[in-house]
Amino acid sequence: MGGFALAAVALTACSSGDSDGADDSSTKSSSGSSSKKLSGTVTVFAAASLKESFTSLGKSFEKEHPGTKVSFNFGGSDALAASITSGAPADVFAAASPKTMKTVTDAKDAKGAPATFVRNQLEIATLPGNPKKIATLKDLTRSGLKVALCAKEVPCGAAAQKTLDGAGLKLTPVSYEQDVKGALTKVQLKEVDASVVYKTDVKAAGGKVTGVEFPESKKAINDYPIALLKNAPNAEAASAFIDLVKSAEGQKVLGQAGFLKP
Repeated sequence: MGGFALAAVALTACSSGDSDGADDSSTKSSSGSSSKKLSGTVTVFAAASLKESFTSLGKSFEKEHPGTKVSFNFGGSDALAASITSGAPADVFAAASPKTMKTVTDAKDAKGAPATFVRNQLEIATLPGNPKKIATLKDLTRSGLKVALCAKEVPCGAAAQKTLDGAGLKLTPVSYEQDVKGALTKVQLKEVDASVVYKTDVKAAGGKVTGVEFPESKKAINDYPIALLKNAPNAEAASAFIDLVKSAEGQKVLGQAGFLKP
């Protein structure tokens, strides 16, 4: 009997040890996937042109990580960068140009090196059906044509100015908008005949505008960098969101929106 009791104790101890091991393994697995550990809000400051694709990725992230919420602040990259360097609480910055990201990295407000995750190309947005028959970049300089551009300090505005300068063209718009969505809205509201925006914005607008491609745009393609911010309130979840953006799933969503591969 004594031998049987000892065997039973040994078996119980062994069984208990296996159970602990299984729990450890389960914990490590959960930690590795981060699927059960992530929680709280991830605050993402992102270029206005990323609105549709990032909103979609945010929903995917929340579904994959119950208990999390992705909160977005979309706008002109220059204004977002200024907010970050002024101390605005945010976890992630996704800019529409390396120059605007440099504002943040120069202030040492980014953690690690930013990664380029997509690129974007300009396109002319006209009223539906292109009633003014705009076919080239030069056509935008025609007398009487009302055109909106992004402000020159905004990435889409800097790129537009670069294409105009490269083509030797001078254009005085009726308005300079603080982000690309503002420039697109001017066309949608029929306040202007055309605006220079991104291909992704024309695609997102559907039939509300007509897009006109122009070859000069190839000389001013913008790289989009993304970075974890140094004082991120929710760094772990923020890193996971950045991983999603750079993943095959994220790249598929961005590609479908019209973004170019990095």
